[in-house]
Amino acid sequence: MKFLRNALLTLMFASIFTGCSKDDDKPSSSSHKVTFKAIASTGSNIEIAVYGYDSNPTTVTSLSGTTWSSPEITVPAGSILANAAVSATGVDASSSLKVQIFVDGELKKEGTSTGKYLSASASYSF
Repeated sequence: MKFLRNALLTLMFASIFTGCSKDDDKPSSSSHKVTFKAIASTGSNIEIAVYGYDSNPTTVTSLSGTTWSSPEITVPAGSILANAAVSATGVDASSSLKVQIFVDGELKKEGTSTGKYLSASASYSF
């Protein structure tokens, strides 16, 4: 089950990074401070997070608990997308997971998931 979840998360995140670019995307003209956060419902366990910008992902494994935050990263000028995908296991079908992207201290995007096996993602275009 863990292999299937990891494979699904990897496929989902690869799709985000390669599938969201358009020919008319205009790169950001300035750098940004970006933080990614995940919050799961009580009793849930966050296990894996993949986050980054454009084609620069970072994978964090062996996580535990109901909250996770990335270190603040500086996304350089010219970047197009910030992405995050997080996987967790819930207690039951009513469990929830929220993934957030903060840019320059402001919440810009949020993605959610519900169920026993949780996988939430968010993507923000600069």
